[in-house]
Amino acid sequence: MIQFKKVAFYTLGCKLNFSETSTIARLFEDAGFAKVDFEDTPDVFVINTCSVTDNADKKCKQLVKKALKTNPNAFVTIVGCYAQLKPEEIGKIPGVDLVLGANEKFDIISYIENTDKKEEATVAYKNIKETKSFVPAVSFGDRTRSFLKVQDGCDYFCTFCTIPLARGKSRNASIAETIEEAKKIANTDIKEVVLTGVNIGDFGQGEGENFYQLIQALDKVEGIDRYRISSIEPNLLSNEIIDFCLTDSNKFVPHFHIPLQVGNDRILKAMRRKYERSLYAERVAHIKSLSKDCCIGVDVIVGFPGETDEEFLDSYNFLQSIDISYLHVFTYSERANTSAPKLGETVPMEKRKERSKMLHILSDKKKRAFYEENVGSQRTVLFEAEEDEGMMYGFTENYVKVKTPFDASLVNQFRKVKLTAIDRDGIMKIEVLD
Repeated sequence: MIQFKKVAFYTLGCKLNFSETSTIARLFEDAGFAKVDFEDTPDVFVINTCSVTDNADKKCKQLVKKALKTNPNAFVTIVGCYAQLKPEEIGKIPGVDLVLGANEKFDIISYIENTDKKEEATVAYKNIKETKSFVPAVSFGDRTRSFLKVQDGCDYFCTFCTIPLARGKSRNASIAETIEEAKKIANTDIKEVVLTGVNIGDFGQGEGENFYQLIQALDKVEGIDRYRISSIEPNLLSNEIIDFCLTDSNKFVPHFHIPLQVGNDRILKAMRRKYERSLYAERVAHIKSLSKDCCIGVDVIVGFPGETDEEFLDSYNFLQSIDISYLHVFTYSERANTSAPKLGETVPMEKRKERSKMLHILSDKKKRAFYEENVGSQRTVLFEAEEDEGMMYGFTENYVKVKTPFDASLVNQFRKVKLTAIDRDGIMKIEVLD
């Protein structure tokens, strides 16, 4: 056991990565390490990588440089999706001491005999096809809310995506095992749980169970006040899931994040998505028929190979026409070992940027309109600990971000509030009612 050493973590990418970083951090703490901030001259740095976009790869290299600038003698470890996809390449980055693949990252302590710098990085990984086990992950102590990993991997193989190559096939624990993880959260002060995974709607692989049964079971766990679903594919978001969350459950909030990727059927087919836009419109309409105040977020990709100006405008007009609340806009980036680059003419980067800007503006308009619809309503806010220039923040059940003067007694508490006005930063001002 290595004691009296300090370790720091940096997480790139999705909520799933945050849950896994938190779990890895507890492994270090159990081994006698003290968890510190990135700038606190740690003895060990662990960088949990993403590889959804080319920028994430570059960010990893930048973080290695930043780590070595903080402590030139620090032991630098790289884990995560990029580490599984390009382990040998990462091992050649100056200053990297250890690279662990998807199978190996949860056994990280056994790979660190000491924290001395190495002349050559240790690189440990297996073919992703050999990654079949599911390792639970839960974030504790990092935030007001906890990220609960309920599923990993993906069987979809969309033509733009490297995630199946980085995380392997879809897999999960049983509902009973997942409930046990949720009960661990219930025994803490955490008030809200975000269900996360790569393709969580696909929950139930090999168990004869499904995501609908999972959320029904989670809803009965005492000690958890609020659940939020991080992201779910439109073809897997069934009406029974929607109905349960919006009408039958007291814990699942009126907020869905549903990736669309593009609102044009030809491009959807080229992406190898499992739905047409008509199904997406039906899902949105059904949600709004049950809860007009429900927040709906959308993932969109611009600049997919072969996307013409007409097809982009078709997608833009579709997004404009449906009752959604905000967009997460991604600029398409070419990824190794994906088939998308062969499917059409490359969209110039300048054009990709123009399209991205148009959708960011549309997102701002959609979000503003959604917030305006909520002005004057009463909601329940869970307040966070962050203090910024005397202000504190929180989110309503339907994901409206609010602000109020900092009051330590409100941290990690639910309060009834009235939404009063939108400030110039697009954040809702409130009146605390109790």
